[in-house]
Amino acid sequence: MTEVKIGKSPTQMALKRLRKNLLAMGGAVIVLIVFFLAFFPSWVVPHHADGSGIYTYAEQFRTVEEYQKPPGIPGHPLGTDELGRDVLTRIVYGAGISLRVGLVGAAVALLIGLILGSIAGYRGGRIDALISRLTDTFFAFPSLLLTIGILAVFEKPNEVVIFAALGFVGWPGVARIVRGQVISMRGSEFVLGAKALGQSDFRILIGHLLPNCLGPVVVVSTLMIAGNILAEAGLSFLGIGLPPPIPSWGRMLVDSKEYWVDMPWMGIFPGLAIMFTVLGFNLLGDGLRDAFDPKMKD
Repeated sequence: MTEVKIGKSPTQMALKRLRKNLLAMGGAVIVLIVFFLAFFPSWVVPHHADGSGIYTYAEQFRTVEEYQKPPGIPGHPLGTDELGRDVLTRIVYGAGISLRVGLVGAAVALLIGLILGSIAGYRGGRIDALISRLTDTFFAFPSLLLTIGILAVFEKPNEVVIFAALGFVGWPGVARIVRGQVISMRGSEFVLGAKALGQSDFRILIGHLLPNCLGPVVVVSTLMIAGNILAEAGLSFLGIGLPPPIPSWGRMLVDSKEYWVDMPWMGIFPGLAIMFTVLGFNLLGDGLRDAFDPKMKD
């Protein structure tokens, strides 16, 4: 009997291509490290970022100058800040905050973009024209200025406000990608077959069209997370980000401005954390884009 070979699915082939991409694997390792720090910070550092233990330790010093310890001293490998707080501890706990801003902001943008993009691509006509013009209007505004304008409405923006602002600014790119994917597939045989079986438009969108858009959506999501982390750092640097004493990486950069000459480590290490995290997500996103490209061959 002749053995029948079962071909690999597109997802399996994409994952195989992804594993061969060393840069993408390096980015995945960085992303996994950031996730580990975000979910298990107490496994890495013994103190809470702003807990009484840190402040008690700082208050044991006799002079203000002794608060500002350089990197390499016992118990503080990355040094302490102007209040005697451990920089490594704040960076580790800041990973969870920065990652949460990136993930939730991207999730909000994906939710809005998937809904509007799928409706525009599937319905067409005036609805498509209306949503497309709305998308073009958002693209006409610089994203950072639009985010600043949204946050300016609130006196003290918290995490929820920043999540909503970043998601509200980021959805047009997702909507445009989903719209193009849905338009290219709405005349496909599997969609026509679903209509012939009497399935509703909602079920066709949810069960057939949107699952086939996941490849491009996953790619744009990774890049959006990196962009949101940078945006949060930029907003904090402008003074409209998360308020102190929240140890986000952007807030740590803001706090280091006045001490850049005497205590450069206060800004160098949070900056490196932002750089490597954004680099990791970008490398992973580029690898996913190449892996899901149908023109790529094994």
